Amino acid sequence: MTILFGKAETVLNIVVLAGGISVERNVSLSSGTKVCRALRARGHRAVLVDMFLGLENYAGSLDDVFDAPDGLCGEYRVAVEEPDLDAVRASRRDQSASLFGFGVLDVCARADVVFLALHGACGEDGRVQAAFDLLGIPYTGSGCLGSAIAMDKDLTTRLVAGEVVTPRWRVVTYAEAEIDALAAETKLPCVVKPIASGSSIGVSIARDLPALKTALRKCLAYGDRVVLEQYVKGREIQVGVLAGKAMPSIEIIPKQGFYDYANKYQAGAAEEITPAPIPEAWERNLREATETVFRALGLSVYARADFIVTPDGVPYFLEINTLPGMTPTSLVPQEAAAMGLSYEDLCETIVRESLKARKEKM
Repeated sequence: MTILFGKAETVLNIVVLAGGISVERNVSLSSGTKVCRALRARGHRAVLVDMFLGLENYAGSLDDVFDAPDGLCGEYRVAVEEPDLDAVRASRRDQSASLFGFGVLDVCARADVVFLALHGACGEDGRVQAAFDLLGIPYTGSGCLGSAIAMDKDLTTRLVAGEVVTPRWRVVTYAEAEIDALAAETKLPCVVKPIASGSSIGVSIARDLPALKTALRKCLAYGDRVVLEQYVKGREIQVGVLAGKAMPSIEIIPKQGFYDYANKYQAGAAEEITPAPIPEAWERNLREATETVFRALGLSVYARADFIVTPDGVPYFLEINTLPGMTPTSLVPQEAAAMGLSYEDLCETIVRESLKARKEKM
C-alpha cells in the first residue's frame, strides 16, 4: 500500500478510537477529534468513536458509518479539571462491565485500521492492543507488550536503568494509615507519582514534609502503589520518536509551577520551544537515549520520551509515552512541524508505519 502526502492514494476506512474511561478521557477526545479531521482532510473515510460510550447515539447503519457527517466529530477542549468518570459511567445506557461501548468492536472490525487516540490506563496499557491482536484488527502505535511495560513506570525504569541515566526511585504500596511513617523515611525533595498514569495526573513535587503527606494522600485516588523519585533540578526536555527515529527535542518552560495536567493542555500556560535551544552534544545524547529506551521496550511507530537535563548536560530519563497526545497543544505535532511535517503528514505517517508494523507481526 502506498500513501502519498497530499490526498491519500489509497482511501482507508479508519476508526479513530478515543475517550474511554481513564482520567485522561478529555485529552483523548481532544486528540481524537483533531486526528479524525486531519485524516478526513487527506480523503480517508475516518470516523471518531468513543471507546466507552460507543455508538449509542448513532442512528444510522454500520454500513454507512464511515460516511457520517464530519466523521461524528464534536467539539472538545481539555478542561483544567479532570473528568467526572462516575458521571460518564452513569450516562451510558449499556451498564455492562465491558469497557467497549455499544457497536465499538463491530465498527472497528469493519475498519482498515484503528487509530488509537486513547490515553492512560484505558488504551495505553496494552489491553486494547491485545484484544485487537486476538481479533485481527490492525491499529496504530506499539504492540500490547511494549505498551503494557511502558505504562508501568517501575518496570520501564528497571528495564532501561542500565542503558540510560535515571533518577533514583523506589515503589511503595501503602494505605492512608501508613502515610506519616512513609513520609518520615523519605528523602526530600522528591517527586511523587502514580505508577501507571499519564498527563502528569496525580504527580506532585514535594519539597517539605507537609507537602509530601498531601501528595501521598492525593496519589491514593489513583491506586495504592506509588513511585517516589529523586527530584532532579534541570531543564525539562522531551523527545518524540517517529518511525523509530528521534525527532527534534522540545523544551518545556511552564509559566507557573511544573508541567502538570493544567499546564500541559491550557493554551499559553507553558512556553514550548522546538528545537530546544541546547548544545548540539546535548541534542545528540537526548536522541540516542530516546532511541535506546524505544528499542529496549520493544516499541514501534511513535512515542515521546520525557527527560530532565541537568546544568552540566546529563539527560535523566523519566518516562516514555506510547500514545503521546495529539491535541492542539501537544508536543509531538510541534516536533513534527520542526521537521517539516504538517499535522496531516504526521497522522498519515503514523497510519502508514502502523500498517507496516502490524503486517510484520503477522
